Amino acid sequence: MPFKTRRSLLALPLALALPRAFAHADQHPKAATPLVKEQKPWGIAAEPAKARRTVDIRMSDDMKMTPNHLDVREGDTLRLRAINVGQVLHEIVIGTGEELKAHAEMMKKFPKMEHDEPYMAHVAPGKRGEIVWTFNRPGDFEFACLIAGHFEAGMRGTIRVAPNA
Repeated sequence: MPFKTRRSLLALPLALALPRAFAHADQHPKAATPLVKEQKPWGIAAEPAKARRTVDIRMSDDMKMTPNHLDVREGDTLRLRAINVGQVLHEIVIGTGEELKAHAEMMKKFPKMEHDEPYMAHVAPGKRGEIVWTFNRPGDFEFACLIAGHFEAGMRGTIRVAPNA
């Protein structure tokens, strides 16, 4: 088999996977898969039944999240309910400021990239999404919409997790 043909055949699986890997298509619907609980610097995913408090965060096309600050105690499990009151797709992602900035830069380069983590929710216009999260580490963290241009326009907020006494 000629080298060029072999190379083309080897590249075929990658070419077939790319549209899926970078598709923002269905805006990341949450599948009925087991919850992945990976410890992050800002906490860990939690089962919905563990939420002790629900906070509604309104996302609007004027690139605002309301409220834009949350005070939490170490160990609190919250349901962050993202409500998209706008006409365009928005998302909420929680993390450290550095990680959110890096992810926002990646989203500018690959605006249709697919990702689905328990610390993010993608919300179509007029819909709701949620994150259930245990904030088991004290510190200052952030939440933001990382869709290209939204983060840079100021669509973000802060989370202060106070240590237990």
